[in-house]
Amino acid sequence: MQLNNRLLGLVSYGLVLTGVVLGVLGVVRGGSLFIAAGTAGIALKSRDFRRIEFYLPLALAVALFVLAIALPRGR
Repeated sequence: MQLNNRLLGLVSYGLVLTGVVLGVLGVVRGGSLFIAAGTAGIALKSRDFRRIEFYLPLALAVALFVLAIALPRGR
């Protein structure tokens, strides 16, 4: 379980970092999707804690994912 949480944390932070880099480079939709996936991974990492620490980041990840899909193409 410890290894799974550590691996999930590293992958999640890597996804968030990739999303930020993509956003800076101008790929906003792709960056948002990577950030949403990373945030969901971070929320899943804290699933053993109380409810608010799990559901609030998960809800933010879902909202960001829906927002990224709904974004119009800006080019």
